[in-house]
Amino acid sequence: MTEKASLLLQEQEKNITRAENGVQSELTYDARSFFLNGERVFLNSATIHYFRMPKEEWREVLLKAKLAGMNCIDTYFAWNVHEPEEGQWSFEGDNDCGAFLDLCAELGMWVIARPGPFICAEWDFGGFPYWLGTKDGVKFRENNETYLHYVNLYFDQLVPIIRERQLSAGGTVILVQVENEYGYLMDDAAASDHMNTLRDGLLQRGIDSTLITCVGGAEGTIEGANFWSGADGHYEKLRAKQPDTPKMVTEFWTGWFENWGGPSAIQKTAPLLERRIMEILRAGYTGISHYMFYGGTNFGGYGGRTMGSSDIFMITSYDYDAPLNEYGRVTPKYAVTKNLSYFVHAFGALLMETEEIPEKQIVVRHPEGISVRGRQADNQKIWFLESHKDERETMHITLEEGRTLPVSLNPGQIVPLLDRVQIAEHVYLTAGTMITGNEMINGELTLFIVAATGQRSVVELEAGALNVTGSTVQVLVEHDSARSVHRLDLFHFQEPGMIQLEANGTPIRFVILDQETMNRTWRLEATVQKGLRYVIGFDDVDVLPSGQVKGMITDPDRTITLLGDWTDGERTLTGREFFASEESIACIQQQLPWTSPSAPTLSDSPELSRIMLTAKQRSASGQPEDFSRYGQDFGYLLYECDFESPTEEVTNLILPDIQDTARIIVNGVQQTLVRQVGAVGVQLQVDKGKNTLQILVQHMGRLNFSPYLGESKGLAGAVYLDGKVQDIRRDWRMESGLVHLDEVNSLQGAPLLSRSFTLDSMDRAILVGALSKGLRINGIEVPMEGYQDWFAFQTLDISLYIKPGETNTLEMPYSRSSLNRLELITYPSQGELKDWRMAGTDALLPQQWESYEVGQESIHPGAQGSIQRAGQPGIAAGGNCTANLVSHTTNESVNSVTLSEKSHPVSNHTPIRGSYGQPVWYRWRFAKPAVSEHHKVNLMLRLTGMSKGTIHLNGHHLGRYWQIGPQEDYKIPVAWLQEENELLLFDEEGRTPERVRFLLDALSRYPWVVVE
Repeated sequence: MTEKASLLLQEQEKNITRAENGVQSELTYDARSFFLNGERVFLNSATIHYFRMPKEEWREVLLKAKLAGMNCIDTYFAWNVHEPEEGQWSFEGDNDCGAFLDLCAELGMWVIARPGPFICAEWDFGGFPYWLGTKDGVKFRENNETYLHYVNLYFDQLVPIIRERQLSAGGTVILVQVENEYGYLMDDAAASDHMNTLRDGLLQRGIDSTLITCVGGAEGTIEGANFWSGADGHYEKLRAKQPDTPKMVTEFWTGWFENWGGPSAIQKTAPLLERRIMEILRAGYTGISHYMFYGGTNFGGYGGRTMGSSDIFMITSYDYDAPLNEYGRVTPKYAVTKNLSYFVHAFGALLMETEEIPEKQIVVRHPEGISVRGRQADNQKIWFLESHKDERETMHITLEEGRTLPVSLNPGQIVPLLDRVQIAEHVYLTAGTMITGNEMINGELTLFIVAATGQRSVVELEAGALNVTGSTVQVLVEHDSARSVHRLDLFHFQEPGMIQLEANGTPIRFVILDQETMNRTWRLEATVQKGLRYVIGFDDVDVLPSGQVKGMITDPDRTITLLGDWTDGERTLTGREFFASEESIACIQQQLPWTSPSAPTLSDSPELSRIMLTAKQRSASGQPEDFSRYGQDFGYLLYECDFESPTEEVTNLILPDIQDTARIIVNGVQQTLVRQVGAVGVQLQVDKGKNTLQILVQHMGRLNFSPYLGESKGLAGAVYLDGKVQDIRRDWRMESGLVHLDEVNSLQGAPLLSRSFTLDSMDRAILVGALSKGLRINGIEVPMEGYQDWFAFQTLDISLYIKPGETNTLEMPYSRSSLNRLELITYPSQGELKDWRMAGTDALLPQQWESYEVGQESIHPGAQGSIQRAGQPGIAAGGNCTANLVSHTTNESVNSVTLSEKSHPVSNHTPIRGSYGQPVWYRWRFAKPAVSEHHKVNLMLRLTGMSKGTIHLNGHHLGRYWQIGPQEDYKIPVAWLQEENELLLFDEEGRTPERVRFLLDALSRYPWVVVE
């Protein structure tokens, strides 16, 4: 470590304080937790990315995190958002990350800042700007001179924004992360030079907040763990590495991302989420960052591509199956997260003081089928009971001194049992059901007792004297004077119940709730204007900047209960009574439940513009050039060349380096859509004589997490004809017989597999797919730089290892099966196609609009004849669609569409009804929907029947679409609507849009009411 960095770290470790309005604030820590201003704090953090939503949505999303009991916000900073082109910095509007941090502070939220420069995040290039890959000699995520030069320029711009909002400067940034998940690439010793360099870069620019890392450490930082399951194992590893620091889950994966053509990521259900959080609490962590709490959307071209196979490209939605969905609506996972956060808020002070009870000291008696672990501080204990049964069951648990309570558990559920937990002076609580609350509301210590509808629960209070002073429910109270124990037998109805007690002089209120009602219980923190408040019964709640509270209800007959400092006091009303009290919406009472708002209607007759693909610009190298060399970040590239064929035949086209989807077109007729990438061979139908080959490539996102960041996008290098593709997953030999790698196998000890092949007339060969390290060809090991066991996809050019005209042998250790792909691609070097022409996204812009009517005959481009170009230059007829349709393009001559003066040859392929067989733009104009002030609507676009392309609204690029699933609907941000709007779709196949329509999400129909 440099002397300067060492001094800076020492200064940081002094926990620099700041004074604001005379109040000292500081962050310290010990082995159990962090301290803020001398008090232990459980960091309950919500991961929310400012760059995945419009700025207008920030406040409501952040507020939803606060209402769910979060006290901290975790965010990445995306370099490529802030410097999309070299030297062109953007920190305004939706990119104003400083304003985002200020809003967190305004809402009273701490911040974990994660500036990268690498962020992963399923974000294009892991956050790196595309142009960084064009720099000579650059190597990413290491102490490469070129790379560090640009990282330092990025830090110079970004770090001051964070520095000015640290705790020491009066802000709420309390933790700053160094890099991101570096331990997935290498161990700490190998990573230390680079991690320390980045750490020093933050320190030297004035970061004095406590530094953290995730998955891999650095000297002077606190390391956290990223996971969904396995809390105990990760905890032990962290404790072994850093016994004197708090244990944090820096990324608790609440859901998962989705990729085009893959299944929906719904495997992490709400009950499983509850179990995993309980495992985290049971293990002893005192910080959880919920990744994601709100996912948002990959607008523009920013969705990335990840490891695992050849075509895992992120969909446009980044919903992540998170607690808040893509539209900011609460979900069942939100309810789980909120309820457990309220539990942590109620008993976190105890949790942070506890140590795990050794197994040999556990004296709890329980039936078979459950297991028990516990945590203890002084004489207070929390037992975690875990069910291993196949069905829900109520069983009895006996604690010390023969105290026996019933506990109900679902299969796999973990339930906390509070054992003599002090809640007031000389008052101790024992309960085998979920309890939240535990704080003074209007002078009464209020606790919420929660169980499933129709279940019983038992609560014991140890207190010298206890009197029931009021009750809205029947309650059986048993007194054991010998032990000063008062046992309350409770029943959980759908209607909230209330019991008021006085125990040793402390007024106590038990609110008895069923689980569904707890899901609709909201805690509103005390403010200068108002004290602590709870509202029970609303499906959703919002707090306006003015402090006014609004609630949404889906059932007008449901009971709404207000507790705490409300203008009209505590009260209970039905939803109907709440609505009836609102004069402004009394007019709708005769139409109850209520009148639903409507989505805007798209015209049945949009305008369309058909695009004839033609490229004119000659490639400087004569070979196809990738996106970065062409000077374009996202969008499309069209590659075009001519070749001669001696006969009409079927041949194979070999693309040795392709990293995106590609439409292959010969003589104006689409042949195939390439989806599997890395390297690929496809069959072509060619005519005798001259043929024109066109390859339309859409940039599908760069690798966001991989040892191989910075891949070439589009086509890179030579393309060949007359190759051969062999699926080589079957017929591998080992000592005990054959192994087929497209089948499930369980082989022990990584036995060596072998397989032979011949080249025929080929002299080049590529292996692509799931290869394992240790691969040998003809006895020579092939190096695989950067190989990781978890990265199940490789593209290896093995031409230097093969023997033309002879039998060649592949050998590799068995790693896994079944494999999705393992191919041998061979081809002759003399089959290279040359003299390529190219065109960028600007060549696909609409030129002339024509009317479209439902039911009009789809026309194959070979039969449509000539379309005259509009006389105006550019896309004058396109209205404001010019604003942001084009990705950055090269400064060389602009490529415009050349509309052919003659028809392309008519293919013998039959045109598909409902498709023009060529790229088409569609344009609709629509009015902003009129929405009552009593509704909050979310708008989505359903693209039934379309193929693949991009969506644009009023100059905003809303992202890619591809109708192969799992995404069906696409977010239309209401914040980006104007009074009059323009929607544009670019469809690669020219599918006709009869079924395209707007929809409102399901909760848009329900009204909101003001709560005073």
